[in-house]
Amino acid sequence: MPAEPHLSPMPRDWQRALAVVAHPDDLEYGAAAAIAEWTGAGRQVSYLLVTRGEAGIDGLAPAECAAVRETEQRAGAALVGVHTVEFLDRHHDGVIEAGPALRRDLAAAIRRHRPELLVTLNHHDTWGGVQWNSADHRVVGRAVLDAAGDAGNRWIFPELAGAQGLAPWNGVRWVAVAGSPHPTHAAEVGPGIDRAVDSLAAHSTYIKGLGGSSQDPRAYARSFIEQTLRNGGERYRGRPATLFQLFPR
Repeated sequence: MPAEPHLSPMPRDWQRALAVVAHPDDLEYGAAAAIAEWTGAGRQVSYLLVTRGEAGIDGLAPAECAAVRETEQRAGAALVGVHTVEFLDRHHDGVIEAGPALRRDLAAAIRRHRPELLVTLNHHDTWGGVQWNSADHRVVGRAVLDAAGDAGNRWIFPELAGAQGLAPWNGVRWVAVAGSPHPTHAAEVGPGIDRAVDSLAAHSTYIKGLGGSSQDPRAYARSFIEQTLRNGGERYRGRPATLFQLFPR
């Protein structure tokens, strides 16, 4: 596949990022490779999970599944240098509802963390025009894009500044969408590859649930991550890369 000249390097003139996704493991399928590079360079990245992925493993009841997936998410995040991992606990896996309640929660988190960069997952209808995207991914990704503006407007969700003491934050400069079928930017990945593999492999219970108990999480993670980054590099400069659709604010 020839390089795409329209892809630009991801911005580097920022210090704080907040990554917001629907489920544990959403970030580990590619974005975590870039995150490992960013934290390795001294930048601060925090994670916000809208759910605990409690409906994600057929063989585990939701309460047990939620506890397992939270543990795996915290472990996976730590492996790429992320030590702040929060869960909203107000929304349910598989049936996240679009609307003001979700946007309010995300705007509050943005005001708390005061990021310059927001990272989320593909909000488009499909993955590459082939596979239908899940409702949770679509809803959360679009809500993140909306909440970037909500967080800076004092007249939207004014209760955040009142009862919660969260002043408006207009410092979001970009929203980066991982896994988008319409990438505009790329983050080259070097040392972060092995850390990204470890991060995805940390979701061992979930991965075994995908392919049966005999599936080796580390082999699965290495195959997936290396192929994803290789594909990204082929579309950029020939070196492993995570691709993003970047929306400037």
